[in-house]
Amino acid sequence: MKIALKGLVLAGGRSSRMGESKAKMNWHGKEQQYYLADLLGFCCEEVFISCREEQVLAINSNYKTLADKYENAGPFEAILTAFEHDPNCGWMIIACDIPLIDLETLKHLSNQRDDSKIATVFESPVDGLPEPLAAIWESESYPKLKLYHQKEHISLRKILLTHQAKTIKAPNAGALINVNTPEDAKCVREILAKKGSI
Repeated sequence: MKIALKGLVLAGGRSSRMGESKAKMNWHGKEQQYYLADLLGFCCEEVFISCREEQVLAINSNYKTLADKYENAGPFEAILTAFEHDPNCGWMIIACDIPLIDLETLKHLSNQRDDSKIATVFESPVDGLPEPLAAIWESESYPKLKLYHQKEHISLRKILLTHQAKTIKAPNAGALINVNTPEDAKCVREILAKKGSI
């Protein structure tokens, strides 16, 4: 029997390169943070939006939030906060800067999950390395993450490589396209327009 799976949308970033909040960008008829939370709801028992403390009141009360417990928090700290909330489950982590991710992709991740590994992650279509923010992190990873965070703040990607996470290919590599700049956003809008999504 698989360990319970909860979902976490990473929405606490400051989006400095984009110039506007990536969590609030509207690609699919609603803010991206809510779109992703709704998608995760099909795969996870409970879903949270990870955010900064000052963002909590601005988030729709229909959605559960997990405010960062660390100063200057990034994705690493958001994942730690999730495990501090519930250390006995796996966490499906999705960043707000992956606008083309869809239910098929998330279901594939869930179906390929190996809860005996530190994590199950998608392989980046760009460099073949693991994508730590399109992944299921297992409870086994929590003590390791905590230790690395306290002693040597190495990257999540390095942790995945060091501990041999299960790496899988996405059914559609385009679903993992990152959007970090206005130029990236323009490209994605063109892709969605061709699909008739916007």
